Amino acid sequence: MTTPLPPDSVGLVTPHTALLQEPLTLACGRTLDNYELVYETYGTLNAGGSNAVLICHALSGDHHAAGYHSESDRKPGWWNHYIGPGKAIDTNRFYVVCLNNLGGCSGSTGPRSIEPATGKPWGARFPTLRVRDWVHSQARLADYLGIRQWAAVVGGSLGGMQAMRWALEYPNRIRHCVVIASAMKLSAQNIAFNETARQAIMSDPNYHDGDYLTHDTYPKSGLAVARMIGHITYLSDHVMGEKFGRELRSGSFEQGLDDLVEFQVESYLRYQGDTFSDKFDANTYILMTRALDYFDLAREYNDDPAGAFRRAQCQFYVASFNTDWRFPMERSREIVDALIAADKSVSYTEIDSPYGHDAFLLPNEHYEQTFRQYMARIATE
Repeated sequence: MTTPLPPDSVGLVTPHTALLQEPLTLACGRTLDNYELVYETYGTLNAGGSNAVLICHALSGDHHAAGYHSESDRKPGWWNHYIGPGKAIDTNRFYVVCLNNLGGCSGSTGPRSIEPATGKPWGARFPTLRVRDWVHSQARLADYLGIRQWAAVVGGSLGGMQAMRWALEYPNRIRHCVVIASAMKLSAQNIAFNETARQAIMSDPNYHDGDYLTHDTYPKSGLAVARMIGHITYLSDHVMGEKFGRELRSGSFEQGLDDLVEFQVESYLRYQGDTFSDKFDANTYILMTRALDYFDLAREYNDDPAGAFRRAQCQFYVASFNTDWRFPMERSREIVDALIAADKSVSYTEIDSPYGHDAFLLPNEHYEQTFRQYMARIATE
């Protein structure tokens, strides 16, 4: 027996697939002659096409940002807290588009797709991607959908990097840029975490230099460890301590016993790793973490962030969280300072939350209020 869907949900949604046949030249110099992008939409595009909002997903996200695919779904889309009727991104007022990025593993063309030249899965031969490649492919999707300008491009974490790149690459096609828990480039520590995760995958004997599909294997253990590494960085020390502490799942420290001790946090991380490795693709994880590492908004502007943002014509909303040590508030303040130096309109908020980097995905009254107020202002323009 199914449970009725919540009244503030976008309800049952169906993914769509766009086949884009205009060749796309990538930042690495290679060209995709055609490619598919899987996407979902929520709400209705108005007659003038002026109420469209693009949602850019983070590292492990996909096109399913809100609603349910069936009445038996246990969980809704990954940003369901903030997309829906009456929510911050109000689908009574906005036409919302979210896609699975190029290189993804949820239906869009990526490493699991068939390479036309060989008839085999692309695997690790899939072209290296940059954030700008995602933005260019998203612009092609906008053309496909008949959207000439976004009311807002919205993203958290890696999604925020895409939103900022949109403001520079297509300044005439975006009116507002919403950047949440993000940065203009990664720190050395962040790059180190990502490389450690990639090495966990590539060291798995079932990786086969990325050709595991043709060997009928899968680097499940390596990907699970990679996810465990990443998951640790998304949570705050406070939350992990409060949730697990040093509680045991099994075993005992009683003297005289030789039981194998397992902490609750160990069991939790293994569960997260195992669950993730069952649904995600290892080559996609490598590809997307590299795109994250390579991103540097000001690289082509003499390392001058203000000079980069002078290209933008849109207004900005920036949000950060006080316990996010993966993308700390200092990184968001750097964005805001550069925008002010570039004489751009920017609204900035710092949110108290115990949940670390994952806070941008979770309910929070202050976050929701400021986010809602900013989006409502866009809706009334």
